[in-house]
Amino acid sequence: MAGFYRKKKKVCQMCAGKSVDYKDTEIIKKYISADKGKILPRRVTGACAKHQRHIAGEVKKSRFMALIPFVK
Repeated sequence: MAGFYRKKKKVCQMCAGKSVDYKDTEIIKKYISADKGKILPRRVTGACAKHQRHIAGEVKKSRFMALIPFVK
């Protein structure tokens, strides 16, 4: 079992008190991939299921309002 270690569980940032708003593009960019502009999955962002759906909605709103591009 050498080399195996337990990763620390990521904490949902929204449950911890941070907010995600479609108008704040710097925060939204943390939740989309750099190369293709796709929404990052829960296992990467550490968000809970409820807040991952919220993030997806805010990213889509931000794209629709042309604050961030659909593709890079």
